[in-house]
Amino acid sequence: MLHCYNRGCGKTYDPEQNTDDSCQHHPGEPYFHDAYKGWSCCKKKSVDFTEFLNIPGCKFSKHSNIKPPEPEKPQKNETSDKDEVIEVRAPIKAAMPRPPIETTMSKIEPIVAATLKEAIDNRSKSKTQVDEKKLADGEIPVGTACKNSGCKYSFTGTGSDYLDCQYHPGVPIFHEGMKYWSCCQKKTTDFTVFMSQPGCINGHHKWFKENDDKKVVKCRHDWHQTASNVIVSVYAKMYDYSQSTIEVNPIRLHVNLVFPEQDNAIYNLDLELRGVIDVSKTTVHMYASKVEITLPKAEPGSWSMLDFPHAKLPPVQKTNLKQKQDSVSDDDVDLDDIDSVSTGLHLTEISTNKNDLD
Repeated sequence: MLHCYNRGCGKTYDPEQNTDDSCQHHPGEPYFHDAYKGWSCCKKKSVDFTEFLNIPGCKFSKHSNIKPPEPEKPQKNETSDKDEVIEVRAPIKAAMPRPPIETTMSKIEPIVAATLKEAIDNRSKSKTQVDEKKLADGEIPVGTACKNSGCKYSFTGTGSDYLDCQYHPGVPIFHEGMKYWSCCQKKTTDFTVFMSQPGCINGHHKWFKENDDKKVVKCRHDWHQTASNVIVSVYAKMYDYSQSTIEVNPIRLHVNLVFPEQDNAIYNLDLELRGVIDVSKTTVHMYASKVEITLPKAEPGSWSMLDFPHAKLPPVQKTNLKQKQDSVSDDDVDLDDIDSVSTGLHLTEISTNKNDLD
């Protein structure tokens, strides 16, 4: 017995009994298209594969023990452009050389917002100017406020000026809605109650500022980046735009803000930047609630962090390079100004929570 290889037959047969109508098969080719299975010779098709295999042949002939030739596969044209794989790689550019951290710093002239300029200028005009000559001679003008923190007494030129001064030797702290003095730890959420707390020690009134180091203000800073710039924001209020300075070199940022309402306390930020910047295109905007510094990237790429952590950087070297800018309006800044506090109040922590600024 031999096996018939005609498509659609697949039976075994005896060669001696093989007649012209013994084999029922499909002379055409099977095809599969859009879920249909069928034969090209009889156009019979089905979506079920079992039914497709059971479709009876459309032609009768003798059984054949010869395998039909397999359909030729289309030959791949090795020279065809469509099959050609082109590998594209971005050109590898050498990293820009990093200048030394001691490179001379350039002072950037800021664009000062109209609201900040008006607020600082008006406070400077309204503040009582002390006669420097009288102070040099040791004479205390009437109305001079006591410099002890928490004391609200002013010089009157009478015997009461020599009574005990009740004041706070510590500093005020605003944290998570609480307001208190570091020396006596009496906490409250109400700013009026905090300002009314009597001093915790007695001493003598102090009419002149001591020549000690300036007190330090703590401000919050943040940063974000675009494809071409790194933007650093320092959140601060009532700083003197004329005394504050912003300096940069290709890998360094130095911010120094002065707060006249807090006895010229200062905020200092000195960073070694992660990437290299274009100093000539750096800009600074001073608003009533923040300082915004735009640092253009000198080379493309994303910074993983703003700076390298350092305990202390080398001293800043000055230069006379400045960028002249004009004053602009900052009506889009909607944060409220910090209210004035009494003379002698030195803020050591500024909270950005509006509840802390009531």
